[in-house]
Amino acid sequence: MKSNQFHLLNLFRKKSASSISTSKGTLNRCLTAFDLTLLGIGAIIGAGVFVLTGIAAATKAGPAVCISYIIAGLASMFAALAYSELATSIGGSGSAYNYSYVAFGELIAWIIGWDLLLEYTLSVSTVAIGWSGYVNDALLALHVHLPEKLLKNPFEGGIINLPAFSIIFFLALLLGIGVKESSRFNAVIVLIKLVTIAIFIAVAVNHVDVRNWATFFPFGWSGIMQGAALVFFAYIGFDALSTAAEETLNPQRNLPIGIITSVAICSTIYIIVSLLLTGIVPYTTLNVKSPVADALMNIGYPVASGVVAAGAIAGLTTVMLVMYYGLTRICLAISEDGLLPMFFASVNPKTRTPIKIIVFSGIIIATIAGLTPISSAASLVNIGTLAAFTLVCAGVIVLRYRQPEIPRPFKLPWNPLIPSLGIFFCVYLMIDLSLITWIRFVVWMMIGFVIYFFYSRKHSKLS
Repeated sequence: MKSNQFHLLNLFRKKSASSISTSKGTLNRCLTAFDLTLLGIGAIIGAGVFVLTGIAAATKAGPAVCISYIIAGLASMFAALAYSELATSIGGSGSAYNYSYVAFGELIAWIIGWDLLLEYTLSVSTVAIGWSGYVNDALLALHVHLPEKLLKNPFEGGIINLPAFSIIFFLALLLGIGVKESSRFNAVIVLIKLVTIAIFIAVAVNHVDVRNWATFFPFGWSGIMQGAALVFFAYIGFDALSTAAEETLNPQRNLPIGIITSVAICSTIYIIVSLLLTGIVPYTTLNVKSPVADALMNIGYPVASGVVAAGAIAGLTTVMLVMYYGLTRICLAISEDGLLPMFFASVNPKTRTPIKIIVFSGIIIATIAGLTPISSAASLVNIGTLAAFTLVCAGVIVLRYRQPEIPRPFKLPWNPLIPSLGIFFCVYLMIDLSLITWIRFVVWMMIGFVIYFFYSRKHSKLS
């Protein structure tokens, strides 16, 4: 068992060291720690701060939603530390898929890879639908009216959700051009939304009414935990940074910096915004589509409200960009190993990007976003992410025991305490998700088992 693990470990580390190389081209190793940090902020700050904060406060936790964010943030930080160790010791663009391959073997790796494909695809699709709503509101404010048929999917009486459909193909074009160009676009948008959040904080801090915090725990501890399970969606995205291992300069140093710094910054922002949001208006008024913008409007700041709405559009754009990027790199890694068709395992020599995967996954995502009524799949995405985080934390413990001699440029302190806490928090949050979410997750996993035994196992290169 140990020799097989050591062989797999060497394979993944060699791939990470030289970046994926195929007969048609190689990935471009160009990302710095600063690029990765901005990509992490781009992936994390989005629907969480602009939408979920208000919904979780109004329906789950009340003003104590800030505690929900702390709990979800702890789970994410423990997982981020585990990701940092495995990303620097194993590498590869497959993220949790690669780490599970080395720690637990091919079957578990395939299942977690299959899980990640669901997580990333649904994340981009559902965020695209939310993005479409914000864009339509902005157009209405400018007296531009799109036909109703082009704003609804066929199940809602329309033809297609055109804005949601279109943004996916714009992002596909951007990702196809090159990862450095994508990171520059992300950096500009991240700056916009950080300025937006700063404007909200500057306005809100002077209008806090402590009476709004009088009933701080209206739903009790169970409400706080349910809120944590919901707002965990806000932290999804930092794991996409680990898929950039083969496009990062000095990944042993830069990946841990990018992952840990982005999670820490975003956690701080979430806690501050949630406290201020429930402090300026009663939490019962926040169950709306755009709670932060609405709150500013209610306290008499229409211009700031408009700026926040624009920031929400920017925030959701970068979330889609980074999650879409992560999806294509995981697909590439799985295809390289033969578990998905080798047709996808190629990199364009000019752009140095996996264009086949970008186009194919873009068609699927755009179809879901534009033609289906799947407007909210946060719980299903959450359970998939929590499962991946759990296995990554477990992988740190397993590899410390089975492969203690491998170099670990970033070594997680207090092992196995920290990864064990990560497992505990992730499993605890999974338990708080609904039964229907578990049923859907199990069905998707069963489909994955069927594909593995009828196709992937027969075509595997590493086995």
